Amino acid sequence: MRSKLPELWQSEGPLQWALRPVSWLYGAVAAVRRGLFAAGLLQTHRLDVPVIVVGNRIAGGAGKTPTLMALLGRLSAAGYRPGVVSRGHGRRQDACLQVQGGLSAHDVGDEPLLIHRRTGVPVWVGRDRVAAARALRAAYPEVDVVVCDDGLQHLRLGRDVEVIVFDERGAGNGALLPAGPLREPLGVPARGTAMIVLYNAPAPSTPLPGHLAQRRLQGAVTLPDWWAGRPATPDALAALRSRPVLAAAGLAWPQRFFAALRAAQLTVQELALPDHFDHAALPWPREARDVLVTEKDAVKLDPARVTRERPDTTVWVVPLVFEPEPAFFDAVLQALPGVGPARQTS
Repeated sequence: MRSKLPELWQSEGPLQWALRPVSWLYGAVAAVRRGLFAAGLLQTHRLDVPVIVVGNRIAGGAGKTPTLMALLGRLSAAGYRPGVVSRGHGRRQDACLQVQGGLSAHDVGDEPLLIHRRTGVPVWVGRDRVAAARALRAAYPEVDVVVCDDGLQHLRLGRDVEVIVFDERGAGNGALLPAGPLREPLGVPARGTAMIVLYNAPAPSTPLPGHLAQRRLQGAVTLPDWWAGRPATPDALAALRSRPVLAAAGLAWPQRFFAALRAAQLTVQELALPDHFDHAALPWPREARDVLVTEKDAVKLDPARVTRERPDTTVWVVPLVFEPEPAFFDAVLQALPGVGPARQTS
């Protein structure tokens, strides 16, 4: 049933309508909760620095993590000192913890580990994002803007800007969970001073006005070289066109990765894994010679272990280059309150 939900969410068949009463109940409970926060009966906690929340209105990945990493780069270039808080899906505990060397994805979650590795900014994880944000600020008082990885519906954490990411699927059939993909209605107003929509798609996929982003594959690099910090190259990816490859992806929407590889003229055998797949057991067959994975999966693969368990397999990491249009970054910077570095240097 879980594997069929994304397909169900794009249609209005009998099963989808059978689930509508559950969606109405879900929507009513969520609306009451939003009302309690709006009335002050449930408390929203504000930080002493601006907060940007990057998330999805739909269940399943739409490009949140690439958006967040691109935004971190632009904030740093504008003179800010950003930090990140995240729940850390898939980790073993709920307590607040700093993402740092020596910890694994099992300790802090795959996406926070990838964000820290790719950007170098301080990252804290915790089920309670307010506590994680306060721990981040205490450890790094120089951080002057906190970016929350996911958490649009985590209303205890006050925010100044909400960045909402959609992909080609848009709002699907427009229904709330579980009949549709929406975690909340499209018309819910921003909980901060600004709501900025980014479409990880060639064109807007909902009625909400927003900006566009382009994505492309950077290239390929072997798993040991990726861990050593060496860049992926287009030539390495192109060299794989001459032989069949197996592509394994533990993503909410792995078809996007597979389609990009085929667009790069590779002959791909698909292996779709559950989102946040932990790789406790290597999932590809022993006879596989070339296996392509995303960076989200690579952070959970130890090169020494792969060599030991699959000595005849070469694992290639295929990073994504994600480029929102400049107007998106301008909108975020202009929405931040106060006289920040971006305004001082402009």
